[in-house]
Amino acid sequence: MPPECTCSVSSHTPRLVVFTGGPGAGKTTALDVARRAFCRHVVVLPESATLLYGGGFPRRNSLPTRRAAQRAIFHVQTELERAALEEGAAVVLCDRGVLDGLAYWPDDESSFFAGVGTTRAEALARYAAVIHLRVPGDGDGYDHTNPLRIETPEQARALDDRTAAAWEGHQNRVVINSTHDFMEKIRRAIAVVRAQIPDCCAGA
Repeated sequence: MPPECTCSVSSHTPRLVVFTGGPGAGKTTALDVARRAFCRHVVVLPESATLLYGGGFPRRNSLPTRRAAQRAIFHVQTELERAALEEGAAVVLCDRGVLDGLAYWPDDESSFFAGVGTTRAEALARYAAVIHLRVPGDGDGYDHTNPLRIETPEQARALDDRTAAAWEGHQNRVVINSTHDFMEKIRRAIAVVRAQIPDCCAGA
């Protein structure tokens, strides 16, 4: 259960915060910890790709299907963010953001932005902070148990590098490398989130 919040502010200045990184980086665990650590004004969104693929969206390797998947993920992501902001959240923690699609897009960057109807500058400006959790190596914590995770450790690290390139240029990006102490990685991520919590909710 989230801690009780005594905040009486009726309308916050909302902030979107992205948790990003390659498959198996620890994003879901970090977000689960954040969900319990902060008050009701801090909202955690699910990963759009998981919603789509778990609901039966095709995961074929053809170029048309790969493009369609990333366009769909982009639009689900933006609508999830919009709903949370319009419902009055102070901080919205996103399991990936709109620029993650670049790491999975099969063509050049310009065609991605044309396909989803935005620009790199607009996409970067959406988010107050980006927390990039780096992928661990095989034997150092890489999780094979998620049935929707199809990547090998090598593929996961390659996607992690592509994700890092996708978010290049964000002015408040924090990169957290993997360590043998996984919970230390999580604690560092939570500390970054805490810096984004407004003063009215900080005591929760």
